[in-house]
Amino acid sequence: MLLIQCVAVLLMLATIGAWVPRNEWWFRGLDFPRLQILAVGGVVLAMLLGWPALWGVGRILCAVGLSACLAYQLYMVLPYTPLWPKQVLAASPSAQASQMVSLLVSNVLTPNPNKQALIRLIEQHQPDIVITLETDHVWEQALAVLEPDYAYVVRVPMDNLYGMHVYSRLPLIDPEIKFLLSPEIPSIHTQVQLRNGKRIWLYCLHPKPPSPTEAKDSTLRDAELLMVGDHINGSDQTCIVAGDLNDVAWSRTTRLFQRVSGLLDPRVGRQYVNTFHADYPLLRWSLDHVFHSTDFSLVKMQRLAHIGSDHFPVLTVLHYDPAMDAVQDEMVSTPEDEALAAEKIAEGHAQASEEHPEHEPEQVGDAPAVAEESSSIVRQDQTP
Repeated sequence: MLLIQCVAVLLMLATIGAWVPRNEWWFRGLDFPRLQILAVGGVVLAMLLGWPALWGVGRILCAVGLSACLAYQLYMVLPYTPLWPKQVLAASPSAQASQMVSLLVSNVLTPNPNKQALIRLIEQHQPDIVITLETDHVWEQALAVLEPDYAYVVRVPMDNLYGMHVYSRLPLIDPEIKFLLSPEIPSIHTQVQLRNGKRIWLYCLHPKPPSPTEAKDSTLRDAELLMVGDHINGSDQTCIVAGDLNDVAWSRTTRLFQRVSGLLDPRVGRQYVNTFHADYPLLRWSLDHVFHSTDFSLVKMQRLAHIGSDHFPVLTVLHYDPAMDAVQDEMVSTPEDEALAAEKIAEGHAQASEEHPEHEPEQVGDAPAVAEESSSIVRQDQTP
């Protein structure tokens, strides 16, 4: 019983730790394992309630405290199940293909030798846009076989696990390679012209995660995400934000991003789409995301087959429909949300200046910085 109570206390501390408004990785890492805490906590609570021993004060306090923590964890993860109202409506069966856009997002894991697995998935699903993360020069050479079918390419090969490429069948209008806060972390911002002529914005992101091996805290990750969200809110764009955000959908930062940007999450009311870690079924979270404005409905969103990476690829098909803007509720921010976002963005700028004094942080809407010589933007004839 003492061991059971100790585990219950640890689960309660893990739950409470995620509430602490600090950016250090050991606090922010507690945003991730809510499903795991629920599973282990359910077993521990059953043992607390059913163990054949006398009830003492400690056992009572553990049972009550753990019950409260599990109720909170359930509240946090329940929106990503069919038991919750859908945030994004399903597209009509009569939806026009000319108004659809399909995206395949894949964190490939730089040393992953199985390039053909991803290429086969792309050939099988024929997405309009492929966004690859962690791609270096070796991956770029392997994926060159896609270019006859994907005439619009943005290349940012890097050897630091933060390279990024975009391959598109649809015209990319004025794509930009951005280094918003760090010269080590690129993002790609571009307009995409749909088959019906509509231009939408696409933001491809991959910030560093808070972890003992990456970033000591979440400051730059949070700031980059909120900078993009604040820009979207101020420009009232039809847009999509996609990539490996190294954050879970239910975290404080991601939910703040949604309210600040007004963007919707197609997983709400449907499924988790857990993409990481591909090799450990009991330790998986939704780290690869697609958010979009209210004028899209969802055709489908699915996790694809294992390609040898630590992430599963995700395929998302959206239907552009201006009528959805009137029937889907935009996420709304409060003055407190906006003040908190501004504070986090300012913290990010301050930390970026301290860590990379030679790098001038960019704004999302600024002209692009000069990229490395190895980076390139290829734009073919932009006539659809």
